Amino acid sequence: MDIPGIVRLNDDRKSSTFSVGEVAERFGLATHVLRHWESVGLLKPARSGDRRRYDDADLYRVSVILRAKEAGLSLDGIREMFQKPEAREAVLRRHKEELTRRIAAAQASLAIIDCALGCEHDDVTQCAHFRAAVAQAG
Repeated sequence: MDIPGIVRLNDDRKSSTFSVGEVAERFGLATHVLRHWESVGLLKPARSGDRRRYDDADLYRVSVILRAKEAGLSLDGIREMFQKPEAREAVLRRHKEELTRRIAAAQASLAIIDCALGCEHDDVTQCAHFRAAVAQAG
């Protein structure tokens, strides 16, 4: 996933703060997503009256949230990392273990698909090589 908003952080805009609409547009998000992230404690934009004002630090935080979500972290996990720095390592280690497990499962699935693609049997389930690949995948 490309995070377009972060690439343009240092553009030539005169304002150093941005509205919820501007931030949403930069990152290709709906404004309600940013409001939700604020309601669950992921963002804390400054206020100008009743208007949210996001600065560069907020934009980086949005980028980190998007990257973490892309990596499969839940909003609860992301919030825990932000609010409890001492928990960050445990959250990341748990997630790394989960990603490692999912990657291994995806690789096993890919091996089965590759085997099926190389099979000349009309019914792939009758192929000894395919059956072995399925058994090996567990």
